[in-house]
Amino acid sequence: MSEQADVIVIGAGIGGLTAAALLQERGIHTVVFEKNGFPGGSCASFERDGYRFDAGASVFYGFSENGQSGTLNLHTRIFRKLGVEIATVPDPVQIHYHLPEGFNVAASFDRQEFLDSLAARFPLEKEGIERFYRELEEVYDILSSLPAGSLEDVMHLASVGGRYPLKTAMLALKTFRSMGRTARKYIRNEELLRFIDIESYSWAVQDALSTPLVNAGICLADRHHGGINYPIGGSGRIPEALCRGLEKFGGRVRYRSEVTEIIVENGIARGVRLAGGETVLAGSVITNATVWDTFNRMVRDSRYRVPEERFRRAPSWFQMFLGVDAAVIPEGFNVHHILVDDWSAYNTPGGTIYFSAPTILDPSLAPPGRHIVHAFVTSETDMWDRYGRGSAGYREAKERYADSIIARTEKILPGLLSAVKLKVLATPQTHERYLNRWKGSYGPMLKPGQNILQKPQNRTLVKNLFAVGDSTFPGQGVIAVTYSGVSCASLVARRLGKPLDYL
Repeated sequence: MSEQADVIVIGAGIGGLTAAALLQERGIHTVVFEKNGFPGGSCASFERDGYRFDAGASVFYGFSENGQSGTLNLHTRIFRKLGVEIATVPDPVQIHYHLPEGFNVAASFDRQEFLDSLAARFPLEKEGIERFYRELEEVYDILSSLPAGSLEDVMHLASVGGRYPLKTAMLALKTFRSMGRTARKYIRNEELLRFIDIESYSWAVQDALSTPLVNAGICLADRHHGGINYPIGGSGRIPEALCRGLEKFGGRVRYRSEVTEIIVENGIARGVRLAGGETVLAGSVITNATVWDTFNRMVRDSRYRVPEERFRRAPSWFQMFLGVDAAVIPEGFNVHHILVDDWSAYNTPGGTIYFSAPTILDPSLAPPGRHIVHAFVTSETDMWDRYGRGSAGYREAKERYADSIIARTEKILPGLLSAVKLKVLATPQTHERYLNRWKGSYGPMLKPGQNILQKPQNRTLVKNLFAVGDSTFPGQGVIAVTYSGVSCASLVARRLGKPLDYL
């Protein structure tokens, strides 16, 4: 045993770093153990031949100065609390959708412009469009006025309920509604309903019927208020800033320190064991790993094992990181795009192409005369298991698959293949290896009919073991896991007698 801490955090992902930094700011001694030599997990950046790529996330909420008190613009509030700064640039379009039968629409920051573009294609649904998106606005209005905290913290719930009784009651009712069922109250056109599905799939990786209305209200309304903002220098600037905040108050991240076991004695988490055999004890342990990696790998007691079928498993990804000749991207091209060739296959592996060119906003990410293209599709480890990792067959299969995606992407960016100067490819096995994610998955998702409160929360069945990240409420996405970190820090800090101030 080499050291002790009040709190140990497993993994320097955004949820874990958020919790760690906020706890350390309250004087709670916190240590983060990270397998890799850099922070951020799937929100990290990496460099190759003069390019700085986003390893995963590239659409970011939570950086605006707009809004009241509450759960939105969390990044702005957290960094202000920690006394650190991160420069961002606003993006006027969240996503430009390219859909079957010539259906193209850009989700602009200007809300009315976006709604008018939908009404132009579906004039008979104009009223239904307005009423559906107004429902999302109502959710946003409630959330933006409520302070962030843990749903498992009785004192927090009592405080919020006492100060905002009507809004709390309205939000409670909305947690039982899905985005898809709400849309069907107002909209009948099947193509428009499919668009509502892809609006959901773009960030939740599931259709609208499976997506809680509350989650939809956060993303699909906030894009017209706080908007989308890109961190100058790439996605890795977010975890780097959280690390600066953590270290400023005396905490630290230990890199290349993989946790192989969570020590549990008599149902109580006591600390962790690292890959080299070192044992570190703590009063509380916070895991940023998936629910399966936590309880099927690091917690050795089989009584806590989590079967795969208990949840819907979010997919993994096949990613292409391309350095391209700048001439291939025309003037006025939007940063983020989604391409769907066939509605019947949009939610199957590879059916939807996600695309971003962040150098349109931040040219410093690439050498002069170059742009970055980041394109990715859902995928699963079993699609690649037949190849030995690193084998010639594996490399050839990656190249073939990448070329097929590039060919489809040339629908919106003609000449892309010939413009490629650098190509870096990643399969679900890459996600599994670098991020210690079981099957490369991005955590559990709700099944159709479940409400958002059935998502796992910060507490676990092991006493003093808590969870953050995409395995917990509210789910997948950078702003969602940030909320999970705030929620967990709030819960743990109150248990330790040092409650957080509301952001």
